[in-house]
Amino acid sequence: MQKDRKLLAKLEDLPSPYKLERLSTPYKIWLYLLALIPMFIMVILMFVNTEGISFEGASFTFSNFAILKEESVLIALYNSFKFSFLTTLICLFFGYIIAYTLYKSKLKHKGGILLLLILPMWTNILLRIEALSYLMQPHNIITNMLGIEGVDILGTDLAILIGLVFTYLPFVILPIYNALEKIDPSLEEAALDLGMTETKKFWKVIFPLSLKGLVSGSIMVFLPCFSGFAVPKVLGAGNVLLIGNIIEQNFSNMNYNIGSVLAVLVLVIILGSILLINKFDKEGETLL
Repeated sequence: MQKDRKLLAKLEDLPSPYKLERLSTPYKIWLYLLALIPMFIMVILMFVNTEGISFEGASFTFSNFAILKEESVLIALYNSFKFSFLTTLICLFFGYIIAYTLYKSKLKHKGGILLLLILPMWTNILLRIEALSYLMQPHNIITNMLGIEGVDILGTDLAILIGLVFTYLPFVILPIYNALEKIDPSLEEAALDLGMTETKKFWKVIFPLSLKGLVSGSIMVFLPCFSGFAVPKVLGAGNVLLIGNIIEQNFSNMNYNIGSVLAVLVLVIILGSILLINKFDKEGETLL
């Protein structure tokens, strides 16, 4: 009886849902100002002809959607899908190997190793890409120290692919590792007791249970690769255009109507991918 009273007293001391909801108010304000309101404005700009973002003398039109038929946009969409797909496959392959090796290791400080893997993400992405672009030129600090001639791949598809994998590989490792860590060890023991080999145990037990991490990681890589423009702009040296580069160019040139059409198109793809994540990982366990 006394234990029940103590438990009830602890429950009464917990903050109410209303108090917890108030803590999210700054985030909601931030979301409305920097996400929802601009998105609403872009949807409007899709259907009007304007000078800049001034709606004075604006007229309703569907002509802005003609941009979707232009060859440059179609090529950029193809490049975006191509690089995003290839980057996702490469990141999933190496990310799974790294995450699984770490999961199976007997190391005590796995969290520290994970921290080292994601540590580059704490630095500015432009600084990392600029440093990488320098190494892709025939003369750089490493080639000068070794006295050899380096490779010149800057401005090629290979340079962009290397840059994307280098940038987004940690986004795959973390969700896959989290999914592996949540697997009950007794399931692996039961599989071995039933006569499975290590290979069969992996494909019949471990891999299916880690699919949440694979799906979450693939989406976390595919989306920024598809919509980003910094990596192809720096490493592509203007030779390869992705859809993000065309959007950036239109907004830089104050062609907001065309830019909004392309930006909303990318947004629809992103929202569809988020729905896919929710289908496979409704509680977001692998993203923690």
